[in-house]
Amino acid sequence: MDPQQPLQVTAYWTTAFETGELRQGQVPAPRQGEALVRSLYSGVSRGTEMLVYRGQVPAAVASRMRAPFQEGDFPFPVKYGYLSVGIVEQGPAHLLGRRVFCLYPHQDRYVVPVEALGLIPVDVPSRRAILAGPVETALNALWDVSPCMGDRVAVMGGGMIGASLAALLRRFPLAALQLIDPDPAKRDMAREMGIEAVAPEAATGGCDIVYHASTTEAGLARGLELLADEGDLVELSWFGSHVPAVPLGADFHVRRLRITASQVSTIGRARRHRHTHASRLGLVMEALVDPVFDALISGESDFAELPGVIADLASGALPSLCRAISYPGNS
Repeated sequence: MDPQQPLQVTAYWTTAFETGELRQGQVPAPRQGEALVRSLYSGVSRGTEMLVYRGQVPAAVASRMRAPFQEGDFPFPVKYGYLSVGIVEQGPAHLLGRRVFCLYPHQDRYVVPVEALGLIPVDVPSRRAILAGPVETALNALWDVSPCMGDRVAVMGGGMIGASLAALLRRFPLAALQLIDPDPAKRDMAREMGIEAVAPEAATGGCDIVYHASTTEAGLARGLELLADEGDLVELSWFGSHVPAVPLGADFHVRRLRITASQVSTIGRARRHRHTHASRLGLVMEALVDPVFDALISGESDFAELPGVIADLASGALPSLCRAISYPGNS
């Protein structure tokens, strides 16, 4: 391979409503301050990526919801994704042969600025490292509203974000922690991680904090019900173009409840002046040393199968929290 010639690459594109395909393209040779990365794994986010697949990104926020290395525009065609793990093949000497995480779409090779890469510790397996995205989102939510020793905390929704949050919270000296989800399979997964898990109707109230990540109106309403007076609900769900009903009547005001929006692109206010995106990612990589996070990856498929995998995830034929996509030569 001539290091100065453009490189042929393959990437996944969403081309129309619930339609995707692998497309051929080119990337230029890396310049000063850039690196060529060969993908080992990428992860499919069932939340945001399914909204993109269905064309449900609202026009009003389309520019703000762009992935860092997205190509094309919402709704279609668009190359979208942000959970990529690879190995540096060309670039600065200190990065050559190192494994890295990048907020890049599903593509077998890519060239990015070196500052877009996060080094993966030797004791974090490549497949587990694709979870850096949801764990970073979870860490940011903890910075938005931080639990204190002795708090009663609930996580509503056992998907990628909710399960990542619960995995981090299990380290805290809390009075109580529950993961709440109507799906028995997700509750079983949480229990295997050492986390108490219950159905919504069986959840214990009096919570100081509820982290809501179910992306359902029912989950949001139940989360508010579970709060103690002056409690905090942290909203992590992104509803896309759907406008959910929020129960702000009844005793919402008299109990002085609070709802805080959390979103990963901006560092939580409490830590904004002490952390950068790079240092936040470094903390996430330290957390991912814990093998408990492996429970969040519920299957693996080859890159060549990705169009069918995403279709099956969207239809529910392939239940999964995070689906790992394996690229050729990743062993």
